[in-house]
Amino acid sequence: MYLEHVNLVVSNVDEMLHFYKAAFPHWSIRSEGRGDWHGKPRKWLHFGDDRQYLALSDNGEQPNRNLTGHQVGLAHFAYVTSNIAAVISRLENAGYSIAKPGADNPFRKNVYFIDPAGFEVEFVEYLSDIPCERNNDL
Repeated sequence: MYLEHVNLVVSNVDEMLHFYKAAFPHWSIRSEGRGDWHGKPRKWLHFGDDRQYLALSDNGEQPNRNLTGHQVGLAHFAYVTSNIAAVISRLENAGYSIAKPGADNPFRKNVYFIDPAGFEVEFVEYLSDIPCERNNDL
């Protein structure tokens, strides 16, 4: 079993694509269209590869939750990479800055970015195959 997709409602799909194309240059638009969600028109698309994708729908209302607050909602989601330096470089070259660095840990490198819709996205490179080391709290 694995997570296939995350469905995000955003205000601007094109801004989201700019960010995620930089993070995942091997991904592509799998499908797209227009629809109606409870009386409101929406453009939607699926951006990913053969196994996983982001489902993005536009025309969202209101800002994302305050990431420093305590509201119920998504805190962040994470992607594992084998080359975190390359991900950071691609995102910075596309105009995005690191929101916060990850903890200093001998078994992983991680970093957080904020995407255009205000979602916090973690990228992590594991330096160990041993689960208790990968998931420690050093």
